[in-house]
Amino acid sequence: MAKSKHFYIRKSHRYLGLILGIQFLLWTTGGLYFSWSNMDEVHGDLTKKNAPYFSVTTGYISPSVVIDSLKSAHPIDSLVSLQLIEILGTPHYQIKCLVNKLPTSYLANAENGVIRPALSRSEAIEVARNRFNGEAGIKSVVYLERTAADHEYRENPLPAYGVTFNDNANTTVYVASELGTIQKFRNNKWRIFDFLWMLHTMNYEDRDTFGNILLRSFSILGLITIISGFWLFFITQKKKF
Repeated sequence: MAKSKHFYIRKSHRYLGLILGIQFLLWTTGGLYFSWSNMDEVHGDLTKKNAPYFSVTTGYISPSVVIDSLKSAHPIDSLVSLQLIEILGTPHYQIKCLVNKLPTSYLANAENGVIRPALSRSEAIEVARNRFNGEAGIKSVVYLERTAADHEYRENPLPAYGVTFNDNANTTVYVASELGTIQKFRNNKWRIFDFLWMLHTMNYEDRDTFGNILLRSFSILGLITIISGFWLFFITQKKKF
């Protein structure tokens, strides 16, 4: 006996519902966490100290003097950016430029123009400690020259030191050694957020690209499942007299 088209619709709807139901549960779980989370805590803003201000009485050397000095020693193609930053209580110029068309960074003392090397391990720890709002000790320090696509420091300037504090949130402060500045604060709440975001976007590689093929496919299948459910509802209704 031939089976009706209703049978195949019901069967397809059942299996699509089972497969998609798992992903819908993950989407809902992630959505609940996102909507109920304090984003200041997720971003680590509550454990950050504000960057110090610069005194107007300090004698700063002209940036053009520093740039001319760099040009005489390095084949600089062009200047990308120049910023006044603080490193362990001393003002520095953070200079980003292109040398032989390659991105390069220099740190120059803003008071005397002397070029300084990248931050050492001990200096990076001190920089992280100065901006960390707490009394926790240092749990571990890692030096990163490269990171995987799904690493919590992904797509940020390298090399960098990851200084992890022994606080309740397991906070890690990432300091870019060649830039002399803190790039990211990461903690357990951010890591949970990142994991759920990965499940939410269905991007299991870099976790940040929204609109990948897998997500689009599941979205289309979800729409098909909903439509088939409505179809089954209407075609199975008994006529009322």
